[in-house]
Amino acid sequence: MLKIQNLHAYYGKSHVLHGVGFEVGQGEIVALLGRNGSGRSTTAKAIMGLVDCEGTIDWKGQAIRGHKPFEIAHRGIGYVPENREIFPKLTVHQNLLLGQKGSGKGSRWSFDDMYAMFPRLKERQHTEAGVLSGGEQQMLTLCRTLMGDPDLIIIDEPTEGLAPKIVELVGEYLQKLKARGISVLLIEQKLTIAMAISDRALVMGHGSIVFEGTPDSLRADPYTRKEWLEV
Repeated sequence: MLKIQNLHAYYGKSHVLHGVGFEVGQGEIVALLGRNGSGRSTTAKAIMGLVDCEGTIDWKGQAIRGHKPFEIAHRGIGYVPENREIFPKLTVHQNLLLGQKGSGKGSRWSFDDMYAMFPRLKERQHTEAGVLSGGEQQMLTLCRTLMGDPDLIIIDEPTEGLAPKIVELVGEYLQKLKARGISVLLIEQKLTIAMAISDRALVMGHGSIVFEGTPDSLRADPYTRKEWLEV
């Protein structure tokens, strides 16, 4: 579904991505791993049209590099940024409504789906999003993205700052997406959850892909883990 080739990205004169290339298939969870500053978030922003880049980004056989972020979202790619970016003065339900694609007819997801998946959001549906806990805001951001009925979701550090029980819940949630045929590009530092739920793992270092393989092959590669992942 998503195919990236020879991707280069820049912040001003700073060259951040150096020829990144990989694919994400339908219903596949791909973990994009690496230390802070390795280029993972920049890769996500490049896909979404949020940073200047060169190279090829194809989505379902169509080139999308250079398109505006809202155009890319309308084509079926959802993005959950690391800083969540909820609307703090709007209620939980209003945040979800803003994420809804059109009238919501024909979508795989409904408000009832969101509230069934995360009952805590149903309890707080009339609460302003700005007073939610970090875990609740993460749930809300994930659900708001789903309301747009994407075929691929790019999720940047979804477990950052969350309690272990919420981390487990997020992992279960991502597996439910896969069960519905939705692809996931998971940007994550916590190897435990990434290795447990992903079909393939990519490791980034200095703006390049330095490893690609199954979670089992990464577990069996102490050099890559030590050189590019472990602190």
